[in-house]
Amino acid sequence: MRVLLVEDEILLARAIRNGLHRAGLTVDVVHDGESALESLRSQPYEAVVLDRDLPALSGDEVCRHIITDHPQVGVLMLTASATLAERVDGLSRGADDYLTKPFEFPELVARLRALQRRSGHRAPPQLTCGDVSLDPFTHQAFRAGVPLALSPKEFRVLEQLLRADGGVLSAETLLQKAWDEHADPFTNSPRVVISTLRRKLGRPWPIETVPGVGYRVVAA
Repeated sequence: MRVLLVEDEILLARAIRNGLHRAGLTVDVVHDGESALESLRSQPYEAVVLDRDLPALSGDEVCRHIITDHPQVGVLMLTASATLAERVDGLSRGADDYLTKPFEFPELVARLRALQRRSGHRAPPQLTCGDVSLDPFTHQAFRAGVPLALSPKEFRVLEQLLRADGGVLSAETLLQKAWDEHADPFTNSPRVVISTLRRKLGRPWPIETVPGVGYRVVAA
């Protein structure tokens, strides 16, 4: 799941990003509304975690642009105000969900997963191909019922390959979906991650290389 975090408090933004990374989400961070709209125009996101109290272009204005120009993107609004009137007002402006600060990371992750399930790109609770299975919600992966110890990046790459349902994903597509916007487009990171994934999955390898095209998962 790729998320755009819009939060003007630098330290809080860093903490949220790190927490979401640990939960296996791909996160890009911006600190103002104009940058948020620019990122939404250039990158595919499934959800936006949006601070309502942004300087200059407010979170309410950003939310209005999202529901008008990017209706497929879910909006989870953050605010320091816990009053019922504020929550109702935020939801009435088009936000899909509303969370008050401070909050617990498990709740934030659960709410984002719920947005993903309700979206037009609704994902099945468990992704499988042959004896490889992955549960995005519990962040667990298995081969023949045996748990796999995957890094967050390995988990995200395997998730994208399984979501492709046998389709071929290029290294460029994997970079777009499983890395953040700062990834070097000329990096060989996808190849390295695929190599370590194959080693952890074991033989027979379920990840095939399609020469000159990319990678796909098959029932080994």
